Amino acid sequence: MKKDIHPAYGPVVFRDRSADLLVLTRSTLVGRQDGPTVELDGATYPVVDVDVSSASHPFWTGRGRVVDTEGRVQAFQRRYGARQTGGGGR
Repeated sequence: MKKDIHPAYGPVVFRDRSADLLVLTRSTLVGRQDGPTVELDGATYPVVDVDVSSASHPFWTGRGRVVDTEGRVQAFQRRYGARQTGGGGR
């Protein structure tokens, strides 16, 4: 491997504030030293705030909305109507 072309790789904490979840993993985002940090198990790690995680996503939590049960074809036909072609076209 060539030297000095790869980004730094190390421990980073991903934080989902809406679910109060901290996940310690490794990432190339460790190079962002100017950002916030968090102390976890006596060590300080850089933090990356995420909007959605498996702890707050509606699909994984079961809080998802039920989508309209009417089929897409029926909705299209209701909105635009069935068109009649006159003649021997395709």
